[in-house]
Amino acid sequence: MKNDGQQVAEQVIEHLQRIYADTVNIDELAKALCAAMGLESDQPLQRSPRNLWTQADAWVICYGDSVSRPGEAPLTTLKDVLDEQLAGVVSGVHILPFFPYSSDHGFAVKDYTAVDPKLGRWEDVSALTGSYRVMADLVINHCSSEHPWFQAFVAEQGVGQDYFHVLTPDVDLDGVVRPRTSPLLRATRRTSGEAYVWCTFSHDQIDLNFANPAVLLEFAGILRLMLDRGIRAFRLDAVAFLWKELGTPCINLPQTHEMVRLLRTLVEAVDPHTILVTETNIPNRENLSYFGNGNEAHIVYNFSLPPLLLHTLLSGHCGHLKTWLMSMPPAQTGTCFLNFIASHDGIGLRPAEGLLSDTETADLIQTSLRSGGQVSWRSLGGESRPYEINIALWDALQGTHQGPDQWQIERFLCAHAIMLGLEGLPALYLNSVFATANDQERFERTGKNRSLNRHQWDADELRQRLADPQDPTAIVSARLRELLAVRRQQAAFHPNATQFTLHLGEALFGFWRQSMDRQQSIFCISNVTDQAVTLRLDQLNLTLTDDWHNLIGGRQYGSLTDVVDLAPYETVWISNRPR
Repeated sequence: MKNDGQQVAEQVIEHLQRIYADTVNIDELAKALCAAMGLESDQPLQRSPRNLWTQADAWVICYGDSVSRPGEAPLTTLKDVLDEQLAGVVSGVHILPFFPYSSDHGFAVKDYTAVDPKLGRWEDVSALTGSYRVMADLVINHCSSEHPWFQAFVAEQGVGQDYFHVLTPDVDLDGVVRPRTSPLLRATRRTSGEAYVWCTFSHDQIDLNFANPAVLLEFAGILRLMLDRGIRAFRLDAVAFLWKELGTPCINLPQTHEMVRLLRTLVEAVDPHTILVTETNIPNRENLSYFGNGNEAHIVYNFSLPPLLLHTLLSGHCGHLKTWLMSMPPAQTGTCFLNFIASHDGIGLRPAEGLLSDTETADLIQTSLRSGGQVSWRSLGGESRPYEINIALWDALQGTHQGPDQWQIERFLCAHAIMLGLEGLPALYLNSVFATANDQERFERTGKNRSLNRHQWDADELRQRLADPQDPTAIVSARLRELLAVRRQQAAFHPNATQFTLHLGEALFGFWRQSMDRQQSIFCISNVTDQAVTLRLDQLNLTLTDDWHNLIGGRQYGSLTDVVDLAPYETVWISNRPR
């Protein structure tokens, strides 16, 4: 992707022509967009693919109030905890929506321009941007029913009255793909009578109509505001559903992809180090399409990894995980995968479609239910299908399909060691860093399945737990910090370094990473079973002239014919460069 000599407005016009065709004045809209972003229309646009990350990068995912302390702004407390526990081993933090909201724990935004006063102020966000790359959510598909835009729609006057999709209740919407089972249309009483508006997620989250370019202009201004506050990564929430066209599934439409390209052009024109991440919890091939031709998202989530890795560790068989890894295309220069195995949401099942059988998915669900989890559903063609498993990863890995066992800590660390070694940039859920269990009390209080995995720590209690060397919280967090510290020093763990899948049977999952200068190799091998397994080094492509070491623990191998006994769920990172 290269645009030498092209002006910003020229590129913006090309995007707009593909989105709006002849429905709006493209030239005027391009000028307005540039103005909203603080750009000169004739500003040169110089872009070429480059990686905006290294092996030293790892991110944390959390809410602004994932940790709190009485009398202190939670965002201040969050920075203290990150600085105390993860400074030097993580470089970025994804703070989930920190705006005033009405529901869905932040994803029904009432005001995109303010920080929720219960969390802190913009100054608290800026303090975090001084130490970490902060990723913020651009909740772009919908807004809260309490947002002034929707209130203007109801009153039929003011800014926002024409920002939403209005349909008749008899329109055929059976082919629309959705992640929920609630009615798609919400009846709304307006000044002139009843109207029906489109709600992909909930009736408190009203979808915005980007066919009206005024909506696009609003979000350009929001982007500029956050850029000015130091945000340098944006997660485009639910972006796959952005554009609607009756008679289609209303997901992944060409206009949606072009909108992502447009947003990338705009943010890169302000700061070429800004990263766009698309949140598209959909089947693997569709998810990968958001890389475009290296001109859409810089980063896409590796959504298939969580369900496949969970299946692997619960079943003791890595065949599906290996097959998936072999089929994954390497990310182009300037793009990479975001690897994660837990987040604020559940473990998505759509990304496992075509990768796991119905029986295997059912086994995942049943084992998770026995471990205290829940299941959320989606609607398709008038029927309900499982959408995600809601459970804390710590509890999800308390045993196997056979039941709980004594290997919970080892299994949990194995999952993270696999994730940290894979091609891509790793992101760890803060609750996973602290081995957080299902929050049953919160789930019962809210009635929301996702509350199980959204525990809010008291910072002083957390500190006490971390000070107890026998507490799983202390054990897991210390081991994860060690893995992160080792990872960031290895050139072969660059997010874009070469990756080859190894064939070591069903019990050993392995892959080979090689640095871009070909000077370092790391063989990442994990025993995914509850039984000891033997690895023969002559099964690997270890070169005779190098000395080989396990980066986890430091063991040196004296001969290429050595035999390595891997304990249940043990991982080795065998490298030709010592720690």
